[in-house]
Amino acid sequence: MDFSEIDTPFTVIDYERLVSNLERHLLRTQQQGIASRPHAKTHKIPEIAKLQLEYGARGITLATIGEAEVFVEAGIDDIFLAYPLWLTPRKAARLQALAARARVGVGVDSVAGIRQAATTLGTTTIEFMVEVDSGHHRSGIDPHQVVPLAQALADHNLALRGVFTYPGHSYQPDTKDDASQDEVTALTIATSALESAGFEVLERSGGSTPSVHSTQSFLTETRAGVYALGDAQQLELGGMDMNDVALSVVTTVVSARGQTVVVDAGSKIMGADKASWASGHGRVLGHADARIVAMSEHHATVVFPDSDPAPRCGDIIQVIPNHVCNAVNLVDSVLVKRARKPAQVWPVAARGKNS
Repeated sequence: MDFSEIDTPFTVIDYERLVSNLERHLLRTQQQGIASRPHAKTHKIPEIAKLQLEYGARGITLATIGEAEVFVEAGIDDIFLAYPLWLTPRKAARLQALAARARVGVGVDSVAGIRQAATTLGTTTIEFMVEVDSGHHRSGIDPHQVVPLAQALADHNLALRGVFTYPGHSYQPDTKDDASQDEVTALTIATSALESAGFEVLERSGGSTPSVHSTQSFLTETRAGVYALGDAQQLELGGMDMNDVALSVVTTVVSARGQTVVVDAGSKIMGADKASWASGHGRVLGHADARIVAMSEHHATVVFPDSDPAPRCGDIIQVIPNHVCNAVNLVDSVLVKRARKPAQVWPVAARGKNS
C-alpha cells in the first residue's frame, strides 16, 4: 500500500507478521506442553484477541474490569484479570455482570482483599488465583505464605483456581532464563504449600514475552502478550528480530542534517518509555543500526550510521516504539495492511478503560 496517501504519523500493523508471530507462539507452547492465555492489554483490540484464540489461546488476560467489559461484549468468554482488584460495590456489580456472560478469574494477594471481595460479591461463580512474588517485587505474596489466602477463600465460599506470578524482572538484559526459573521456583513452593494443606491447584500461570522461550512445562499456562506485535525492547533483549516486529509508526522526515533526521512522530504516538538499558527511544524498521536518540511530544530525532544512507526530507519511514503496550494505547485505531488485500482499520476498543 502507498503510505504517502495517508497523513503521518499513524500506527500500522503488518497482518502477515502478526499471524506469523501467533503461529510461532502456538508451536512453542505446544512443544512446551502448556496453554496460552495472552495478555490483551498489549493491543486492546478484539480482532487480535480473536486471532489469538484461533491460534490456540484458551482465553485472554486483562488488567481491568473496563477492558474485560469491552472484550466480553466482543464475544470473548474466558477472561483472567491478573491483578489484585480492590472491589467496591460498583466494581463488584460490574464484575458479577461479566461473570454472567463469561468465565471470569481474578487475582488476589491479601486476606483483606479476599474479605472485601466476599463482602461485595456475595455468591459468585468468579474464580480466584493467588498471586505470588517471583522476583519482580510488585504485587504478589511470598510463595511460602499462600495457605492463609486459600483458607480465607474457602471460609468465604470463594473458588480457588490456582496460583500465578509475573516474572517482570525478565525485562532486563540477560535475565530471562533466571527469571523463568524464579517463577517456576515460586509457583512450585506455593503449589506444594497449598497441596500439603489439602487445597487443589488447578492452574499455575506465569510467563512474559522475554522469558517465553525458556518457559518450563511446570506451568499450565503462559500469559505473554508482547510476542504478538513486538517492540524495540524485545529487539534489545534478543527475543525477537526485526522481521518479527508487526507494529510500527509510519512517519515523515521533516528535517535532515547529514545522518541525523527529525520525523513527525513523537512521544504522543510512540510513548515515552525508555528503560535504563535501552540504546535509544526506539528503532527504525529495516535499519538495524539506526536509533531514535531524542524524543519530544511530536518529533523524534533519528541518527543513521554512516554506512546506511539517511532518508531525506519528505521521505516516509517506519519507527518501532520501545514499548508497544503504551504505543497502542495512544491511538484510537490502527491501520492493518495485508498482502494482496485492502487495508483495514481496527479500533483500539479498550483504550482508556483503566478502571
